Amino acid sequence: MQERRLRILALLGAGLATAFFGLPVQAQQAAPPPAVLVQPAELKPIADQAEFIGRAAAVDKVELHARIKGFLGPRKFKDGDMVKEGQVLFLIEPEPYQATVDQKTAQRDAAKAALANADLQLHRAEELLRSKTGTQQTYDQRLSEQLQAKAQVEDAAAQLRDAEIQLSYTQIKSPIDGRIGRASVSPGNIVGPDSGVLATVVSENPIRVLFSITQRELLDARRDASSGDNLVVRLRLADGSLYKEKGKLDFIDVTADAKTDGQVVRAVFDNKDGLLTDGQTVRVIVEGEKVPTVVAVPQAAIAQDQSGPYLFIVNDKNVAEQKRVKVGTARDGLVAISEGLKAGEKVIVQGQQRVRPGMTVNPTVAPPSASTQKQ
Repeated sequence: MQERRLRILALLGAGLATAFFGLPVQAQQAAPPPAVLVQPAELKPIADQAEFIGRAAAVDKVELHARIKGFLGPRKFKDGDMVKEGQVLFLIEPEPYQATVDQKTAQRDAAKAALANADLQLHRAEELLRSKTGTQQTYDQRLSEQLQAKAQVEDAAAQLRDAEIQLSYTQIKSPIDGRIGRASVSPGNIVGPDSGVLATVVSENPIRVLFSITQRELLDARRDASSGDNLVVRLRLADGSLYKEKGKLDFIDVTADAKTDGQVVRAVFDNKDGLLTDGQTVRVIVEGEKVPTVVAVPQAAIAQDQSGPYLFIVNDKNVAEQKRVKVGTARDGLVAISEGLKAGEKVIVQGQQRVRPGMTVNPTVAPPSASTQKQ
């Protein structure tokens, strides 16, 4: 009886073991490898570039001020107009200043008349002295009067010139070609030297862009320039698009900022369509004129952890391998790989979040449109 009970317990134990340990093993063996999209790493021309924050600045910028006091007359422009050098923009009532010019003209003419009389008197005194009928004292007196009259003519001419200058200030003209901004004072108001800026004129074509770079970046750029690789400057606008015109570096500041170790660099761009505005913030892209060919993969293939960037490749046995890489310039959904990857290796571009190193996967070649998609 006892042996029979032991046999039943042994059979029951064997059945429980089959139930608890056999099913998970079968389930694990039945799980399929994860599906992933792969794309071969390719050799692509991608220019080395650096990106900075810059600000557009007009080549010439003039703030218009009133240099004399008076009532502001009719405005000779509309806000935002293109204006030419020498074009009259504001008028200040000219009548009081014209009256002063007329008065100074009369004073100059009177001084000229006095000088003519002094010249005549001096000539007579000289003739009398030569004929022994005049005295030296009289001659000296007439010479002094003639010199005084000449000085009075010069003084009257200077006062007239000053009055003419003041009259010319009644016409406020543009000193440059450019676009004029909003007028800050309406006609009919009294303006003067203390009235502030009446309007601002800026030249828009060409236009400059200023940005700051570090000393290390400046050294790299100078090495590239010395090796014959000219630098090209491009702009990325607020909507993410690239400005169609390429710029040229034309100035590097002679001093560096002691706080930031940065040095201001200036580039010049054509701006015929007026798309760039003085003070506008842009992103400046500096790249070499020669475009190198590098190993490139979609940006979606790159992952990052505490050790740096990495990606997964699939070997000939459909096994995933993790590769640490050194990334370079990113452009149009692609990123350059400078170290850690060879051209032709199959890179996982989608589904890598389900992959672990050494895991067997089911790869499918990604269509071209999927190569730049994010996970």
